[in-house]
Amino acid sequence: MSAAELKNLPPNQSSGASDMAHIVLTFDNNKLASALYGQFDENLARLEQKLGVDIRSRGNQLTIKGTASAAEQARRALDNLYGILQKGTDISQSDVDGAVRMAIAADDQLTLPTLERKGKVSAAQIATRKKTIYARSLNQDAYMRALERSELVFGIGPAGTGKTFLAVAHAAMLLERGMVERIVLSRPAVEAGERLGFLPGDMKEKVDPYLRPLYDALYDMMPADKVERAIAAEVIEIAPLAFMRGRTLAHAAVILDEAQNTTPMQMKMFLTRLGENSRMIVTGDPSQIDLPPNTKSGLVEALRILDGVTGMVTVRFNEGDVVRHPLVAEIVKAYDRDGKLARGLGAES
Repeated sequence: MSAAELKNLPPNQSSGASDMAHIVLTFDNNKLASALYGQFDENLARLEQKLGVDIRSRGNQLTIKGTASAAEQARRALDNLYGILQKGTDISQSDVDGAVRMAIAADDQLTLPTLERKGKVSAAQIATRKKTIYARSLNQDAYMRALERSELVFGIGPAGTGKTFLAVAHAAMLLERGMVERIVLSRPAVEAGERLGFLPGDMKEKVDPYLRPLYDALYDMMPADKVERAIAAEVIEIAPLAFMRGRTLAHAAVILDEAQNTTPMQMKMFLTRLGENSRMIVTGDPSQIDLPPNTKSGLVEALRILDGVTGMVTVRFNEGDVVRHPLVAEIVKAYDRDGKLARGLGAES
């Protein structure tokens, strides 16, 4: 039993709404309970808004009222967040949103009827010495578990879903644990051309602007001085896609980002670099292809050709997995609607 104890869950028959529930949670650590509630109870207010429940706090005790399903989802989310705090990790409003998504998703996983209280949501996690990352959506959970067990993983979906950040975080974890000897980061540096020679500086300076999202994730998971030393020692290697030909990457975590901007030949070349005891992660968004007109995307081709290949896992994200500002999810939805409308009009004309 977690520190969040379920004290009471009776249906509110007197109100005439048999689907209403009343849950009381008690936490054993007042300091953590305060962190759970948030400043001016902002985290509780966010849960109320997301789930349509009423949450009242009194010291280290919470009372949740709402429909049975919503109240149970709120309990799961609070239990999950309290567990994160118990491990010494702070929580943000993004964590609250993620806990809500995971709590709602748990209903889909609990298909067998039972009289027992549903267990706490156990989200996948990636832990390095600097930071621990918890899954904030069901697809993130599936992605993180796929990264643990599969040698080749494709993370496909819109911006803001965490596919690149989680790939880099997983690679950093593998490096820290000695499960790989190096990290190799690659990306189509210049869309549909990679004419790096026109840019000033050495190879690292040429591609740094294009690999900045990967660097940002690295610095978030590892101390800055360790990242710099690892880059200097080529333990973390910056390898533009144009320079990958002819190599075999063994004992490495290899990440190809923005893969939608590869050609089929480039993608085949990259995938065949996989060597002994290596992990390969390919991320991209097929809706943001920047290749010249009439040029096929290597990512789209690879997903078609490799469908069903043993040992490869594809995780597809959608706008519901966006973990950035809530407006990003709405922007993604709007563009998707516009794209579908344009395709529909094109088909009619």
